[in-house]
Amino acid sequence: MRTLGTMILAFQSQGPAGDAAVTAPSSTDIVSLLKDASLLSWAVLVILLLFSVLSWGIISHKRSQFRRAEKQTAAFLDIFRKSSRFSEVHSVCGTLVASPLVGLFHMGYAELNTQLRAAGEVKPGSAVPRPTLRSLESLDRALLRATAVEVSRLEARIGFLATTASITPYIGLFGTVVGIMASFQGIGETGSTSLAVVAPGIAEALVATAAGLFAAIPAVYFYNDLTYKVKGFAAAMDDFSMEFLNIAERNFS
Repeated sequence: MRTLGTMILAFQSQGPAGDAAVTAPSSTDIVSLLKDASLLSWAVLVILLLFSVLSWGIISHKRSQFRRAEKQTAAFLDIFRKSSRFSEVHSVCGTLVASPLVGLFHMGYAELNTQLRAAGEVKPGSAVPRPTLRSLESLDRALLRATAVEVSRLEARIGFLATTASITPYIGLFGTVVGIMASFQGIGETGSTSLAVVAPGIAEALVATAAGLFAAIPAVYFYNDLTYKVKGFAAAMDDFSMEFLNIAERNFS
């Protein structure tokens, strides 16, 4: 604020000469600013552009992935609740691999089959016992492991959006600070504080801040949006695990 006040006083002290300088033509459009930008300013802008491009790529990929997952999850639940046997559900899982519930079902089905096969082993001449679930806790642990795997798969690359949202404003601010320092250095070399001299340098410096915000704002929004969707999938997986355990307990206990 002290520096800004000093600049304002300098502008006011110029009198008619300062007014004439203000009316002097100057090129401050974005294209001209970028064309005349320093190497450091270009480096900052390229870094911010890379962050922005990668963020939008992740956003596009994750939204497409989540749309497929939502659609196939609804289809899987419809089949699961209408089928009378787990084997029938297992036969259609290959067409619904985008749903995280399919991963849970595969893990639970494998654990269930392992326990039932172990319980069904009998000696020759003995009566064949009814298939019985040995440990409901083991089945629950298998479903929890599968839930952790599926949540990690859904969260993959979303963390980069949080990184982009937190770091790009600072990168842009760094470019702005360096640009303003260069502008003050130019003022010292020319001995003039007119807007025609100062404005292009400051405008060039502020482009970096604008670029940082341009990269950060969408990243913040979509990070929160995608994280909310992951929480919704996690809740659906918890519900499915309870439903799977209830069916297993009713039929094999």
